[in-house]
Amino acid sequence: MTVPLPVVFVHGLWLHSTSWRPWIDLFRDEGYDPSAPGWPGDPDTVEEARQNPESIAGHGIDDVVEHYAALIAALPVRPIVIGHSFGGMIAQKLLGQDRAAAAVAIDAAQIKGVLPLPLSALRATFPVFKNPANKHRSVSLTAEQFRFAFGNAISEEESAALYERWTIPAPGKPLYEAASANFNPHSPAKVDTENSGRGPLLLISGGKDHTVPEAVTRATLKQYRHSEAVTDVTNFPDRGHSLTIDGGWREVADTVLSWLRQQDPDAETGR
Repeated sequence: MTVPLPVVFVHGLWLHSTSWRPWIDLFRDEGYDPSAPGWPGDPDTVEEARQNPESIAGHGIDDVVEHYAALIAALPVRPIVIGHSFGGMIAQKLLGQDRAAAAVAIDAAQIKGVLPLPLSALRATFPVFKNPANKHRSVSLTAEQFRFAFGNAISEEESAALYERWTIPAPGKPLYEAASANFNPHSPAKVDTENSGRGPLLLISGGKDHTVPEAVTRATLKQYRHSEAVTDVTNFPDRGHSLTIDGGWREVADTVLSWLRQQDPDAETGR
């Protein structure tokens, strides 16, 4: 009997892990064993997270990586890791550490070495950076801020609905760590981009993304130029940062599934 290959979904800032629910249903139907564990401190539901925002505060990139590494260690084989936004950075770190068989990083946050800092990205993250004390706090977005950072490529009505359904407070610490990455030789945002023995990686960008503009993803791809491992990139020109949760999520998910089927299955099942 063949054991289904695990898939671990990793959310980013301001979205609850349950936002991956449609992806989990699809991947299970496709024969995988999917799960979407929350970040350390994340309550089980959106409502609980909103009522207890400080449970999420103070967790940095290393905390999140170690949290998922421990979960992965309990799996029968190395999983595929699929992450969005900061979850995409986490997916890359886990892949570089050989903890994942393959990884997909969707609109992934900037890793160390990536230099472009578009103005739209600064505006999208301003709710955190406007107060230095937010490094140790959790920060919520307003519906208007979510509209700019996530929902700019969809209707105002859909953006408002997604905001009400999935958004939660987010720790400020990872953003401060990423912002200072290129000035810190030991930054937690550093990824082992030169690992030629790692599994395959797919980078996905949204052409209208304000939070992680396409230029960031292109610069991320260049960081992998010294690795001989598979590193692919694809772009959805008309999509914004909400591309994993809005009405077009299935197109993105089908692209990921198609790419995974093209990879070496032996590379996916080894520990």
